[in-house]
Amino acid sequence: MSRRYRNRRIGEFLKELDLAEGRSTGVPKILRAMRNNGSPPPSFETDEDRTWFMVRLPVHEGVTEHVTEQDTLQDKSLENKDKSASTPQDTRQDPLQVSESVARLIVVLETETNRADLLEGLGLSDRSNFLAAYLNPALDAGLVEMTLPDKPTSRNQRYRRTPAGEAVARQLKDSRA
Repeated sequence: MSRRYRNRRIGEFLKELDLAEGRSTGVPKILRAMRNNGSPPPSFETDEDRTWFMVRLPVHEGVTEHVTEQDTLQDKSLENKDKSASTPQDTRQDPLQVSESVARLIVVLETETNRADLLEGLGLSDRSNFLAAYLNPALDAGLVEMTLPDKPTSRNQRYRRTPAGEAVARQLKDSRA
């Protein structure tokens, strides 16, 4: 393992910006995350002088179904955005066009809440599934926003509904009543 760093200052700078946690911590995290996810192991490539480093993360075979479903939902969301841009009279998102996971998140998210409390409120334990199926689609759809958008990985990060999210939450509650 090479311990010769090309520029220590860059590493320290990235740590100060919270873009890196420390040296030599990423590879064990990658291996552990891939193993816990049931994914094939990653492959690592470098040259003899170790001047470059490349990691290939193979896609989990079960992700194709999930990606296809998410792509379909995003396509519908984009179609709705295009339609709402041309017809300004009603820009509310139809709650039936929101995935079940996003709908559950919106209903649970009543006040500013951190990620751990959202996971608990949804009865979930897998953070990566929560991010991929619940939080990121809600953020992308503009239904949920971060309280600290400039610091997305902050430990003080909280999430809240946007006005569009509030409207969808009301519509969901009305439709379920």
